Amino acid sequence: MDDTQTDTSAKDSSTNLFSQVPIEITISVGKARPKIQELLNLEQNAVLPLDKRIDDPVDLYIGNRLIARGELQELEGEQEGQLAVRLTEVVNLQDGL
Repeated sequence: MDDTQTDTSAKDSSTNLFSQVPIEITISVGKARPKIQELLNLEQNAVLPLDKRIDDPVDLYIGNRLIARGELQELEGEQEGQLAVRLTEVVNLQDGL
């Protein structure tokens, strides 16, 4: 076995080792930029406008890295009322995170 095969085998086994580790994905629906005074005046039931519209795509991040975009959806059936994201664009993750 040459060095190339050894490197590939080591890489495959480490990939398999980490493939079962859960990872947290953050979904960003928009940003708000209130002035500090506006922020201090916020109370319950206040409305904070975001920079996106209801039909705009949401961004999916792992840490600070954008990995995908999608559309918010509401699940049906037993999970009715729970939010989900239908992916519309996915970044090539084969290059690593």
